Amino acid sequence: MNIVISAENTIDLPKELLDKYNIHVIPFNVTLGDQTSNSYTTAEIFDYVDKTGILPKTSAVNEVEYGEHFDGLLKDYDAIIHFAIGSGISSTIDNAKRAASERNNCYIVDTQSLSTGIALLAIYASKLVEKGLNAKEIYDKVNARIPYVQASFVIERLDYLYKGGRCSGLALFGANLLKIRPQIQIKNGKMQPTRKYRGRMEDVFRKNCEDTLAEFNNPDKSIGFVTYTSASDEMVKIGIDALKNAGFETVYNTFAGSTIGSHCGRNTIGILYINDGGQED
Repeated sequence: MNIVISAENTIDLPKELLDKYNIHVIPFNVTLGDQTSNSYTTAEIFDYVDKTGILPKTSAVNEVEYGEHFDGLLKDYDAIIHFAIGSGISSTIDNAKRAASERNNCYIVDTQSLSTGIALLAIYASKLVEKGLNAKEIYDKVNARIPYVQASFVIERLDYLYKGGRCSGLALFGANLLKIRPQIQIKNGKMQPTRKYRGRMEDVFRKNCEDTLAEFNNPDKSIGFVTYTSASDEMVKIGIDALKNAGFETVYNTFAGSTIGSHCGRNTIGILYINDGGQED
């Protein structure tokens, strides 16, 4: 069986990694004012918010668009395993499921995650494809690992969460005044605040890495990600060094796209990995 891996562009992988793991993406649209595009960069989003004070709007991929995407892949492949952004974060998976229900051998995975949390699962599936497993076997193995995906970020400022209705004005004022940097983890498929740090972002991110690796201390060390909307070179190095010092074999650093950028703003950075000790394929 010839199997292909699919995802929305919220997977936040650069082209070279999409090509390496044969992952095909379908884009979300983002609206800035009266202009809609599926190729806005986080820098363009931040500039727009700075100028207007208005957050961008993301549009869920609709059923027709998924159908066209799946039909295009099924011309060359026998089966599709599609990795959707978590249902607790976006409703787009419902459209993917409806489109899949009208087609044969089209499996939809609710990753319960976003960004490179999705990528970790898709890359695992890609490796299973190379090993010759069938689509149902891969789908089952991937779903068994979903609860162990560790995705946590620290945020420099609460402005974007406030604009999106995710924190109060008083909390925003106090946090920015005291330079509180919240940690956000994906728990039960949703973004939840878990810790509060204070100080310089480089120091905050170093402490975040220490705390995360201590809390989620049974990692699959084959692969880890440092993912960020923007970050200083020092911040990126802190994340890479933390994962490498913990024994991770492959560490990728990647830019987060419009989803995290729209919710969290500049200087949002995290480490992501699967916390299940590794799997025998």
